[in-house]
This record gives sequence, C-alpha cells and structure tokens, in this order.
Amino acid sequence: MSLLVIGTVAFDAIETPFGKTDKIVGGAATYISLAASYFTKNINLVSVVGDDFPNATIKLLQNHHVNTDGLQVLKGQKTFFWAGKYHNDLNTRDTITTELNVLENFNPIVLESYQDCEFLMLGNLVPKVQQQVIGQLKKRPKLIVLDTMNFWMDIALNDLLQTIALVDVLTINDAEARQLSGEYSLVKAAKKILNMGPKYLIIKKGEHGALLFNKDDVFYAPALPLEEVFDPTGAGDSFAGGFIGYLAQSKDISFDNMKRAIIFGSAMASFCVEKFGTEKLIGLTQEQVDMRVQQFVDLVQFDITLV
Repeated sequence: MSLLVIGTVAFDAIETPFGKTDKIVGGAATYISLAASYFTKNINLVSVVGDDFPNATIKLLQNHHVNTDGLQVLKGQKTFFWAGKYHNDLNTRDTITTELNVLENFNPIVLESYQDCEFLMLGNLVPKVQQQVIGQLKKRPKLIVLDTMNFWMDIALNDLLQTIALVDVLTINDAEARQLSGEYSLVKAAKKILNMGPKYLIIKKGEHGALLFNKDDVFYAPALPLEEVFDPTGAGDSFAGGFIGYLAQSKDISFDNMKRAIIFGSAMASFCVEKFGTEKLIGLTQEQVDMRVQQFVDLVQFDITLV
C-alpha cells in the first residue's frame, strides 16, 4: 500500500526580509513528498514539469523514496513558475509573477501501478484536476486529504465545493476558513465547513499553530517558537506532508492519531521555514526529526492537579 501525492512541482523565486533567491525548486507536491518521506517509504507522485526541470532534482526526489513514474516531463515546455515577496511580518506576501506554463493544460494520469494507494494527498491545485484524480482511482483510498487556498475560492468556488464534498480531511488557513464559511469565529467556521462533507478539518494558523476539528472534538497544537525564520514558502505543504506521511506509516486514522500527526506535520513545517525553499527538508536525519518532535512534546507537556 502507498501514499499518492498530487500537486505542483515547480520553480520559485522568493524574497523575504532576510534575503532573496534566484529560481529554485518548489511546488506543493515537492514539499509534501519530501516531508512525508521521513515517515513513509512508498510515495507515488503525479505532477507535470517542462524539460527545463533539472534531472538532478528528480533524482533527489527518488532518493527520498518518491516514485516519479507519474511525473510527466513535457518536451519544449516550461515548468510552472511563481515569484513572490514577503512583508516584514512574513505572514503577508505579494505575488510578483505567476507563469502557469505546463499547468495550463495539465491532464493528471494515475498509473496502474499507483492504483493500490491507501492514502491520497491532494496538494493545492485546480479543483477540477483534483476531482479527475479521485475519479481515476478504481478503489477509494483509506483517507483522502485536500489542501486548497483562497485563490480557488475566488475563481472556482463551485468546483472547490464539489471537491471538498469528496474528501475526508480538508486543510486550510484561518483566513481561508473564514472566507469559505462566512464566519469570523473559527469554531463556527469549522461547523459550517464540516457540513460541506469532510469528516475532519485542519485550520493552520502559521506561527500560532494549528487546530484539528471533527464533529465532536477539537485539538490545538502550538507552533514551535523559532529563533530564526527565513522563508515561510512551503510551510503549509510541509505540514501536510508530515501529517499524511505519519498517518500512512501508522495506518491509524483515528482522531487521537491525527492529533499525533498534527505534531509531526508541525515539526516538518518548522524545519521548512529555517532555510529558503526545500533546502532544510533535504537530508535530515531521523535523530533530527525525533529531537524536533520532542521539542513540541516538551512545549505542551505539564502536570496539573485539580483540587
């Protein structure tokens, strides 16, 4: 059984108050796959790039246990490119350039060898494309997780609502939860969104942690206070990768285990923001991952006696 990851493999150019990069490797599926690789070793990727995408990066993904047979390389075309500049608070950013390139007519193909997927992670992408992937699977996975953003709420809301109705877990940030639900209170927002179809909702709050909701329960996980944050690009995708990777490894999709998965996802997001792009997610040791998770445990663990 395997984890199937759908999303963008891309180029980014990033500027933050701490520096800037030229064109570097990014994309939702890249971050998700790298983060998940520290927990599960059977990851299948569906995405598309142009022939300008470096073979060395494809090899890097393969070295992280990512099967790239489903990565389409289109000759004579260019890879999706995004450039952005972050403000001083690192929570807001301006998009400088978006070049869809190969994504403009992306037709995802779920290979026969990918049909055994037990866990499906739908990275941020056109909702119709996400639906196409679900429709190609001969057997429904044990768990389908969807990540999306406000852009699709703005231009493809009906398609997005149809996709949300098909999944088990939805992950969005707090502003997106408010936009999608029309409610300012995140508790009220969660109730409305859960009525749209998913069994679980994760609301990401950046430096303020994450909330996990189902019909009856709520769980909050803080973010790890970091001395230095260089680049928040890909943090949400890294969170999703750690979350789904841990669940795929444990094969336990109970609410209690999802609480653990939130911590592992948060740990991977905390690594991601410490360097530009995917740099910090490459070549981590198991000891480093374990130590970072322990930091989260130490952050919230305390004894209390009620008199």
